[in-house]
Amino acid sequence: MRTFASLEDHPARLLAAQWGEHLLRDRRRSVHTVRAYVATAHRLIAFLGQHFGRPVDASALAGLERGDLRGFLAERRSDGLANISAARELSAVRAFLAYVGEVSGSSKRVNIRGPRTKKGLPRPIAPGDVQDIVEDAADSASAPWIAARDQAVLLLLYGAGLRIGEAVGLTGSILPIGDAIQVTGKRGKTRVVPLLPPVCEAIELYVRLCPHGISRDAPLFRGARGGPLAPELIRRAVRAARVRLGLDEKTTPHALRHSFATHLLGRGADLRSLQELLGHASLSSTQVYTGVDTAHLMDVYRNAHPRA
Repeated sequence: MRTFASLEDHPARLLAAQWGEHLLRDRRRSVHTVRAYVATAHRLIAFLGQHFGRPVDASALAGLERGDLRGFLAERRSDGLANISAARELSAVRAFLAYVGEVSGSSKRVNIRGPRTKKGLPRPIAPGDVQDIVEDAADSASAPWIAARDQAVLLLLYGAGLRIGEAVGLTGSILPIGDAIQVTGKRGKTRVVPLLPPVCEAIELYVRLCPHGISRDAPLFRGARGGPLAPELIRRAVRAARVRLGLDEKTTPHALRHSFATHLLGRGADLRSLQELLGHASLSSTQVYTGVDTAHLMDVYRNAHPRA
């Protein structure tokens, strides 16, 4: 079991550590998410220690008032935190305090309105640019098998709508490749994702060229030395391709997944089917793509209509 904090000078740090283990074990949150949430809890505890002038414990957390949280947010905003980051910080604080209330038996809830945030629409990548990115990343690889690997991963993001963590988390159990694979997404939820022939061919080429043996339980995609492929290597490859091609800075691996969803919706896919393909827990997460398609139509209208 991972340890996310130590007691140090505030007894409440033990609660933060236990909360982290709870999120990881029971809520199946990613290690990255848990570390970010627990770091927020640490910041809150440190602020309250100065605010109250004494060590913070469970009773202090359970007795917080709205003004205490406003003070914490004001300090975070003075550090240059943007609205969207402040809203995320407040969300983590609320979740932490709810956990403290559960374990301490306190029914008190502190309601505080977070900063207003403008929800931006995902920016899809044009199909031609997607092809350029895949080819450029492959051409710039240090070895043919690494070129095949990067191409296969990127095609899984755009051609199957996988998250980058889902793609690099695949194992040899998906071999031999068929017309669909089972993917494990957020919180351990599994879904079946169909594969287009070009995606299958890219994976098969990678498997043929990969110098590292791929057993059923081993990672499918490998780093240069044979270990599991780190997502950052794919992000770096896309970033370099983006610079060379002169594309927008929002051209990222995750934007390939957005493009998958947007292009399917534009071709007539219904929201429920898209929700299943993307592995979204709720339909509201998928509905953002209707805004993307509408935004695209408005752009076409403004550019084409003589009176626009």
